[in-house]
Amino acid sequence: QVSLTESGGGSVQPGGSLRLSCVASGFDFPPVIVAWFRRSPGKRREGVGSIYTQSGATYYADSVKGRFTLSQDSAKNTVYLQMQDLKPEDSGMYYCAARVGSGGSWTYEYAYSYWGPGTQVNVSS
Repeated sequence: QVSLTESGGGSVQPGGSLRLSCVASGFDFPPVIVAWFRRSPGKRREGVGSIYTQSGATYYADSVKGRFTLSQDSAKNTVYLQMQDLKPEDSGMYYCAARVGSGGSWTYEYAYSYWGPGTQVNVSS
């Protein structure tokens, strides 16, 4: 059974850092794209960043460029989201998502077949 499991969320002060992890299991073949989405209170779920697992190419939302970094450890079937210089507006539930096709924008959430339950990030002073 395919599953994605996030961890690493928590509460930090503005300017702080967190590293989120997404462990994938049960895939017959590695997903083509693994992405992180977040849902902040009162906002729609939005794409934060994605990694194309075969090439290692990464893409980020403008709001997090220069502050967030995606990486992967293929041996551990894990994708990491390193978040630095966190801001209150980064608060929300962070979800890991995976898709087996690469067509279309990575930000299109409906193209992702697999989702984790989410991990909460709170940034406040």
